[in-house]
Amino acid sequence: MIIGVGIDVAEIDRFDDALRRTPGMADRLFVEHELWLPSGERRGMASLAARFAAKEALAKSLGAPGGLRWTDAEILTEPSGRPRLSIRGTVATCAERLGVRGLHVSLSHDAGVASAVVIAEG
Repeated sequence: MIIGVGIDVAEIDRFDDALRRTPGMADRLFVEHELWLPSGERRGMASLAARFAAKEALAKSLGAPGGLRWTDAEILTEPSGRPRLSIRGTVATCAERLGVRGLHVSLSHDAGVASAVVIAEG
């Protein structure tokens, strides 16, 4: 059963500008692991914008309740390249209360826009 669906888009240049203008913003939005590629290189802005869109889409799939912490949701990358959501804390508590047993995420970026879709399954 689908409990909720969320979608979000982020303009990559605008997201980049926001991160540059606001010191520490990346640390409030992402856990350390999300900022780096497996190779040790800093993750590109399109990839970060897509991850931000995924966190927004996740909140929407849960009904957009207040009080969710950005860092309580993490977008992991499986060896195949497929993205996967890992949740804890405030996000896990909300998902549990709604009966969410699985989360599905898809990320994309093209033509200056990053997007994400999240499906919360019960």
